[in-house]
Amino acid sequence: MASTAAGADAPVYEWFPARLLQQKPHSTPKPYAVVVLNQPLMNPEPIQRVWQNSKFRVAADGGANQLHDVSLASDLNFKDLDVIVGDLDSLLPPARQYFETEEAGHATEVVHDSDQYSTDFTKAVKLVRDRVAGVDVVALGGLGGRVDQGVSQLHHLYLFDEPRREIFSGAYRMDWSDDKGPHGRTFLLTSDSLTFLLLPGHHRIHVREKLGDEEVFAKHIGILPMQGPSVITTKGLEWDITDWPTEFGGQMSTSNHVLPETLVVEVQTNRAVVFTIALKEGWQSK
Repeated sequence: MASTAAGADAPVYEWFPARLLQQKPHSTPKPYAVVVLNQPLMNPEPIQRVWQNSKFRVAADGGANQLHDVSLASDLNFKDLDVIVGDLDSLLPPARQYFETEEAGHATEVVHDSDQYSTDFTKAVKLVRDRVAGVDVVALGGLGGRVDQGVSQLHHLYLFDEPRREIFSGAYRMDWSDDKGPHGRTFLLTSDSLTFLLLPGHHRIHVREKLGDEEVFAKHIGILPMQGPSVITTKGLEWDITDWPTEFGGQMSTSNHVLPETLVVEVQTNRAVVFTIALKEGWQSK
């Protein structure tokens, strides 16, 4: 059995995901961009918080419709959307007019990308990386609705965050080579959870920076071996495991719990796995 014990040369990754979501984070989060996907936006107030702290804002085609709907149903304003990008087959005329109409010296740019071998999500992230190199991406929505669409968004975590020189899928090619500049991390944010990819190595995920700070995460976590059979070790969970084989059709670490005293959840893995953690209900309603 392969061991996940970190050797002297094993990469160690530090994560501070709470800083993306806290009203007053312990330290300033790394700059990030927001990408809005075409799924209904629940609990718009915390989404507005993430939106306000972002450096660059992009809607993936019909994601602009979702922002428009929230704007009409509330007093929130998303007019400072920077770009709408995609094949534009889902963008509704009222939403397009709303964002293209200049307000306070700003009008949203609309970019038509007709590439049929890439999704609107891919087009949006590629645009972010072309224009604002090195920032993280927080994608709003995408894990609700149809099962195949949700799995597609998890697939995109591997597509965006695994290091590789070229990505091929049939006739679809993306040249996101490692030597073209730094790439940020990708997060999927829903009203219920935050999800991201753990590459092979040792990960230290700071779920609480110190006791007494604003807490945004609930106790439930899952570690999903989407890429195939993996071996993982954890620390800081109610049911910790050591050199534990995990795969679909075998045993999986889902519905595990972060201990109340845990500040840092540690995960070692020999293959890239999806990590997901629930959000506190209190945070969702703020």
